[in-house]
Amino acid sequence: MTERDDLDMLVAEFVLGTLPASERQYVETRRREDPEVEALILQWQERLGRLADETEPVEPSPDMFSRIENALDRLESTPREAASAPTVVALRSQLNRWRWSTAIASAAALVLVAILAFQPAPTPEPQSFVAVFQHNDEQPAFLLTVDLKQRQLNIRPVTAEPRPGKSYQLWIKADELGPQPQSVGVLSNDFKLDEGALSNYDPALLKEATFGISVEPEGGSPTGQPTGPAIHGYLYPTTERTP
Repeated sequence: MTERDDLDMLVAEFVLGTLPASERQYVETRRREDPEVEALILQWQERLGRLADETEPVEPSPDMFSRIENALDRLESTPREAASAPTVVALRSQLNRWRWSTAIASAAALVLVAILAFQPAPTPEPQSFVAVFQHNDEQPAFLLTVDLKQRQLNIRPVTAEPRPGKSYQLWIKADELGPQPQSVGVLSNDFKLDEGALSNYDPALLKEATFGISVEPEGGSPTGQPTGPAIHGYLYPTTERTP
């Protein structure tokens, strides 16, 4: 491990609260003098804080490290190894740091796996909508289909018939557009309307808007507002039953 890695693990143990008093005091002193140490402490507090919020506490296996620690205890108590005591202490310190860094990395990996495994697949937003225009319980007069992704419309008559000297006109009304309905266009004699007539409207607005078809003088309303009888419809996803 590099000196930077040793410092990083030392700070991690400091944040976890597992350092001996002397080493903890050493880190406390360094954090006041070294901005890098203070920054590392803040980083580990944020990392470990998130792990604590997202994972259940897990106790390590009782015998995972006990045999290693017992072996180190025997080395410390053996006279012929007394001269190597500093080496044993260093090994124990590295063991503790390795143990905590392994546990932290494992916990982070488990959190990531859990997030990826249990994150629900996004539900695709419906793009095709239909509006039905009819009087009360009568058969539909018109059907309007709208592709929100392309912002294209298609309108076709069901029971509606041409009226001499009259035109059908499509309107849209939404809070964002103001208190008055806006004309989408005048249907031709064969009930056609430009497919791109809705291209300037936001899809979110279209989903919430009210649509209307009125009977107007030939060529369309002379006032810019509906002047004749009108029927209304709302867009519903084609994947759901249309009311």
